[in-house]
Amino acid sequence: MIYVMKHKIGVFDSGVGGLSVVNAIKKELPDAEVIYADDKTHVPYGNREIAEIKSFVVPILRSLENQGCQVIVIACNTVTTTLIGELREIIKVPLIGMEPMIKPAALATKSGKIAVCATPATLASQRYRWLKETYADNIDVLEPDCSDWSYMIETNNIGRQKIQKTVNEVCDKGADVIVLGCTHYHWIEDLINQLVKGRAQVIQPELPVIEQLKKVLN
Repeated sequence: MIYVMKHKIGVFDSGVGGLSVVNAIKKELPDAEVIYADDKTHVPYGNREIAEIKSFVVPILRSLENQGCQVIVIACNTVTTTLIGELREIIKVPLIGMEPMIKPAALATKSGKIAVCATPATLASQRYRWLKETYADNIDVLEPDCSDWSYMIETNNIGRQKIQKTVNEVCDKGADVIVLGCTHYHWIEDLINQLVKGRAQVIQPELPVIEQLKKVLN
């Protein structure tokens, strides 16, 4: 009898956001073992100092590594855009990050305007700045204030009217692609699509990340 070792995949996020990524991975890779780790003690990360975030994240990733994960998905745009280079020097298994889909959004827009919904830390990161300069140099990138969205979603206290106001503002300014640059926001993707009412395309990176995950595992 031949025994085939199951793939063991780690997924990390600050809170509940990454569970949407876990669900997507399990759907595409049903035979894999997925170990999820979060940091509910310190969530949300978006308004914290980068050094502080690193002190929270490294022990969690090391724990996933020690549990035998062959690859770890960083299901947190804030951590990916601010720390993944440093983390790859510390953690020995491959890390797959999630970051705002600036390139696909820039390619998809017909109006020349896109909106990026992300945390303050992500929007302030060098990686995010590089993504804009590289792929959206001739695109008008709107960055609405979504700083309290993660907390609303983490506490299951969704402010529909506040989200409606943000969606209306970016659509009224001509954005025809809305990028969800935080995995917490994946949980309200359906709501955002309802509020958009066909005025814009809403995108997030779960499927591209899973394709990259398959490549790494193979």
